[in-house]
Amino acid sequence: MDSREHIVMLPFMAHGHLIPFLALARQIQQRTGFIITIATTKLNIQYLCSSISTDSNSQPLSNIRFAELPFNTTDHDLPPNTENTEYLSPSSIGNFLHASLSLKDPLLQLLNDIVHQEGKPPLCLISDELFGWATELAKSVGTVNVAFTTTGAYGTLAYVSIWLNLPHRYSTDSEEFKVPGFPESYRFHRSQLNPYVRDADGTDIWSTYLQAQLSQSIESFGWLCNSVEEIEPLGFDLLRKYLRVPVWSIGPLIPLAALKNTSSSNSTSGFSFFKQHTAKKPGLTPEKCIEWLDLQGPDSVLYISFGSQNTIGLSQMMELAIGLEDSGVSFIWVIRPPTGFDLKSEFKAEWLPEGFEERMKQSKRGLLVRNWAPQLDILSHKSTGAFLSHCGWNSVLESLSQGVPILGWPMATEQAYNSKMLMEEMGVSVELTRGSQGVIVGKEVKRIIELVLDKEGKGKDMRNKAVEVEKKLREAVRDETDYMGSSVKAMDDFMRSILYKSTQEQAESIEVQKFMGN
Repeated sequence: MDSREHIVMLPFMAHGHLIPFLALARQIQQRTGFIITIATTKLNIQYLCSSISTDSNSQPLSNIRFAELPFNTTDHDLPPNTENTEYLSPSSIGNFLHASLSLKDPLLQLLNDIVHQEGKPPLCLISDELFGWATELAKSVGTVNVAFTTTGAYGTLAYVSIWLNLPHRYSTDSEEFKVPGFPESYRFHRSQLNPYVRDADGTDIWSTYLQAQLSQSIESFGWLCNSVEEIEPLGFDLLRKYLRVPVWSIGPLIPLAALKNTSSSNSTSGFSFFKQHTAKKPGLTPEKCIEWLDLQGPDSVLYISFGSQNTIGLSQMMELAIGLEDSGVSFIWVIRPPTGFDLKSEFKAEWLPEGFEERMKQSKRGLLVRNWAPQLDILSHKSTGAFLSHCGWNSVLESLSQGVPILGWPMATEQAYNSKMLMEEMGVSVELTRGSQGVIVGKEVKRIIELVLDKEGKGKDMRNKAVEVEKKLREAVRDETDYMGSSVKAMDDFMRSILYKSTQEQAESIEVQKFMGN
């Protein structure tokens, strides 16, 4: 019987959640030697295993295991083999959320099997904040659940509080509204809400799932947050007051090599962070991207990507291209079919201004990459000056870990809240527009791009602030004889707390057994 402690992890089935969960598993395993079991569905296990196999620099991960949870999509009016949110329309994601409740019984069976085989329950269950049902499930087998939010503290608080309270429904005289948990002076705007939360009334498919799950997650033993105390002091202070449970800041969960890299070293090293971070096949190899970037001047390139879930509307795509061309800046643009078209289909030239791609190719000013790009390789290059991003938290951390400021174009979930925080609290971002329906024109695109890439004024100020955040992110994960960063300390404190809780419960169980014996 293996006497080592065992932790079971339950990620939500989306690439933006799966990768941070795997990174967290690695971090815990390397720091403690515990056995980690990641429980998810078959295709997601294949994705994670592929991600591990592409990482030639990682240590053996024999203590990270995978447990397959059956998930029959056809039972839930979903397309066959739909095991994560990639390529799902927003309207289908509501069904997908409710379908995920079917993982409950298989997970309970897995936990009971561990109890039977090892003679004790796992040390804890670490579940995605969207799986609040795991809280009671963990209690039922004699352990505790810890919620893990893969986004930042500020974005998490806004997301949780807005879904639980729907405060915009009670603000009838203004487009702005207050959010419980934030200071009285803070205002959020209706345009920062995606259509599903804007229209929510507590009885819709999104509300009925998220209100139940987030309420139960708040009852967890504590929360882990993929962020750093020093970059979000307000966010962590407010989140702890709202949740009233321990919150450990254990981020940023991105490859350590990216946090030790200097912004200019990756241009000639031939080392690819991309290979360490995802199983996705890029539309252009890291080597080709680096080769192109090496031709550009320092801080001159705009990188454009809207993440793994999102795309923009056809008219937006046209205007973005017009603004890019008129601005004269160099850029790398990860392009996918626009909203309303099959994201898996081939990209068509007709979705861009006539001759646009050919002109960009001939002038060597623009690089259009189909579907996926080696993001960290691009962001870590000395030529990259700004990132036009959907403000998903993984992308935010990757950008700021390299000192790259952000042009925000938030799309969904908590991204608009992240964007608000990046602008108002950090000063590292400006916003171009919001959502796939936001109106943009080429002239405004040109103006904003020039503002952010300007070597003086606002652009310089944003870059300086991004570099300050970069330093804080790198300090947080330092683990040296004479210095231990805040995220390393938080991880150690989390493990001590869980081990102490487990020891307490074992002692109480022994006392109960003695009493019953008498």
